[in-house]
Amino acid sequence: MRKYLLSLSLLLLCIFTGFGQQSSQVANVAGTWNGALNVSGTRLRLVFHIKSEADGTLNATMDSPDQGAKGIPVQKVSIEQDSIFLNIPAIGGSYKGKLAGPDKIDGVLKQGAQAMPILLTKGEIVAAKRPQTPVKPYPYEEQEISVVNKEAGITLAGTLTVPTGKGPHPAVILLSGSGPQDRDQTILEHKSFLVLSDYLTRQGFAVLRLDDRGVGKSGGNFSAATIQDFASDATAAYNFLKTQPGITSKKIGLIGHSEGASVAAKVAAQIPEVAFVVLMAGSAVPGAELLLAQNKALLQAAGIPREVLEPYLALRKAQFEVAANEPDVFKAADKIRKLQQEAKSNFNDQQQVQLGFTPQGEQAIVAQLSTPWYKYFLAYNPAATLQKLKAPVLALFGTKDLQVPSHQNMAATENALKAAGHKKYKVQELDGLNHLFQTATTGTVAEYGQLEETLSPVALETIAGWMKQVVK
Repeated sequence: MRKYLLSLSLLLLCIFTGFGQQSSQVANVAGTWNGALNVSGTRLRLVFHIKSEADGTLNATMDSPDQGAKGIPVQKVSIEQDSIFLNIPAIGGSYKGKLAGPDKIDGVLKQGAQAMPILLTKGEIVAAKRPQTPVKPYPYEEQEISVVNKEAGITLAGTLTVPTGKGPHPAVILLSGSGPQDRDQTILEHKSFLVLSDYLTRQGFAVLRLDDRGVGKSGGNFSAATIQDFASDATAAYNFLKTQPGITSKKIGLIGHSEGASVAAKVAAQIPEVAFVVLMAGSAVPGAELLLAQNKALLQAAGIPREVLEPYLALRKAQFEVAANEPDVFKAADKIRKLQQEAKSNFNDQQQVQLGFTPQGEQAIVAQLSTPWYKYFLAYNPAATLQKLKAPVLALFGTKDLQVPSHQNMAATENALKAAGHKKYKVQELDGLNHLFQTATTGTVAEYGQLEETLSPVALETIAGWMKQVVK
């Protein structure tokens, strides 16, 4: 998931391949092993899949379920007597453990100067509980649909759910956050758009949700797309929905989450007939400002001290300015790389690993800031689009959101709507909710997958209640 993120997670996961060496302990070591690190009070699960090949060699992959990363190959697996060693250059570290029985490996994960104990248990990780995920049969009609975006020359795949009973029904299109998202906006086994769609359909709204372009069954190239391209897809979805039987064409609204909020605002600004807009954790400041605020919030929550945080943020600000303003992508990449290298001296070895000052981290930041999406996003100012809205607007923010901080974006949203003389809007902060609108404790990204709740009932009730008032 991109989710605007440009700060360091604990593990920088890249792809490597490798093989281990034959050992008398191969049979004991082969299999799936899982355990959890304690990182600043946050539980971070790791899973190693160790496989024995026909020639007796070993290879391994690593998962970090709480970061949404799976199938990351380990470079090397070595066994000596009752000890195992895994070399993982992608995180600038390694794992060394000792067999403590047929189903236990007691070891330490090293990353830079950090040494973190982790006990691995043989077996698959316990499936996450997601009690809000709806189970079929549903008490409404569900249709597999295709939306043609003639402008882009692609076809998008999705699901349309329609309430039972006599229509026509009001309707809404769900627009997902950043990163390649399927129609359910599946993040860490949470299917937030499936939950939201199910709830709203039971409340009397037809709901359309789509796989992003280039994702699932949808055509197109996701990696080359920007907010403008996603707005083109959403416009095609709106025009499609207007033609569907059982839908009230004058009562079709948009719900956008995170980047999807910017997409929703763009579409509604271009189509005055849009009936309403719900912005969930939508940014209202220029992209570079948001990313700096996001980096600051996430790293402060991770316990990074001020004397380390300030030079790090100064570096990111300089890199963002280059990415947004240098039109030559090769010159921009060179400048971004040089800024990264020059800043390394501000940090000790452990801090460099924590903050991504590794060859892999340098490569990742240069690659990210060279993409069309980032270049567009860094320079984009959502406030200008918000000022063009005429439809009723509900803007929701969570007090625990570290990715789109509420204190920054609530005020900017309200200021933009006020400046335009908008009369039909509501800006509301929901206490204790994170960026995914889960009831949270820390609001950190690592916590998302640990929570059983997919969407807060308060958020669901607030959205549905407001929409009913608007379309009645």
